[in-house]
Amino acid sequence: MLFRSLCRHAEIGSNSYLLDSGKSRVVLDAGLHPKHDGLESLPRYDLLEDGSVDSVVVTHAHLDHVGSLPVLMAAQPQAKVFLSPAVAELGKAMLHNSVNVMQSKRTELGIAEYPLFTHRELDLLEERFAPRALERPFDLDPEGHMHGVFHDAGHVLGSTGITIRGNGHTVMYTGDVNFEDSTLIKGASFPEQHVDNLIIESTRGDSARRPDYTREAEELHFAESIAAALDRRGAVLIPVFAMGKTQEVLTMIHRFKQRGLIPKKTPVFIGGLSTKMTVIYDKFAKGQTRRSDDGFRILEDMHLEAGNKKRKGPLPLHAGAIYCLSSGMMSENTVSNQFARIGFLENPKNALFFVGYADPDSPAGHIRAAAEGEKIVLDRRHPAVARRCEMKIFDFSGHATRDTLLDYILKVKPKKTFLVHGDPRACEWFMGQLKEKLPSTEAIIPEPGRDYKLA
Repeated sequence: MLFRSLCRHAEIGSNSYLLDSGKSRVVLDAGLHPKHDGLESLPRYDLLEDGSVDSVVVTHAHLDHVGSLPVLMAAQPQAKVFLSPAVAELGKAMLHNSVNVMQSKRTELGIAEYPLFTHRELDLLEERFAPRALERPFDLDPEGHMHGVFHDAGHVLGSTGITIRGNGHTVMYTGDVNFEDSTLIKGASFPEQHVDNLIIESTRGDSARRPDYTREAEELHFAESIAAALDRRGAVLIPVFAMGKTQEVLTMIHRFKQRGLIPKKTPVFIGGLSTKMTVIYDKFAKGQTRRSDDGFRILEDMHLEAGNKKRKGPLPLHAGAIYCLSSGMMSENTVSNQFARIGFLENPKNALFFVGYADPDSPAGHIRAAAEGEKIVLDRRHPAVARRCEMKIFDFSGHATRDTLLDYILKVKPKKTFLVHGDPRACEWFMGQLKEKLPSTEAIIPEPGRDYKLA
């Protein structure tokens, strides 16, 4: 069996990989690179012959794993898409929103190839979705040469890793994984038996978590910081990704109110794509997915101020309110960017709290790197804005720490370990650790387009 990275760049981005048994072919994920536009954002699908793939596995619905699925499937009309039921729902919503974003970019930036697919194509693609439950074996090709089993990956709603067996080989692909319980989603439940080959994310390999970190203490510090800003009659802006981080933060805020850590009547605003994603999160509560609080439904149990589609212009800024707005990286033309730029950043009573990753080149990355009072360009079409509000960064990552990833590798003792979804420094840390602690494994940072024989 062969493994091939279809990623255009050996880094986090347009994730996609091929497993080829000689009798069947399976593609793992079909992402879109968030830092590139047009065809440059796609994986190297030119490395696949049209009509040659039996199936595609989608591990979760973030765009760097599902964003180019319609492009891949247009060239592979015979293939099925295997995914969890929640990912099927979330993925459809994310992809339809992506069409709208690409149509806007075509107009504003003149990107002629946009949109890469249409709403009509997405409606037809849905007919090829084959949702599968966790821990239930299924065939990945019509003849049954390769079999798969999904496992809960604990990253976001519906996220999975998959064990694949075929031609006498065992392959475990983690997708994006988190082994620790978060506020809403339980941590991963992965098998710990030996596998021949492990394809594992390495996102956080370049940074160690501080030694005194506990989730409980981090949440308490977050709650106290929100309370302090509200007490001085400031507003709190929390930039969030529409899927995953929004629902995680809203659940925290709900618990803070229940425990009396912040005032119960504090208004909470959400905006952008977040509402649609939260509807889907609530749909899969109450026994349908592994939750830390199975009975809790965000939109039923919280009083939220959702963005009003009839309103023209930005959200109103109210002192003493919390704003959970997408995008998490505060990209141009998003609700969080516009809100921060128009009056929020310059008020010292306000607080801007980051709860997830931000690319250093994004507006959020620029804010995080800037000193208090420094002017920051949030939108190239508008003047720079001085950051005078409080700013803090909290560690609520949905990705496993490098130590828990390393522990998992040591447990399953693969003959070959493929390090993916990480920058060079992250992958190199794992290479060094495995050389010392598991010299029996061949650790590989796969080069895009190159074929590797599996053990």
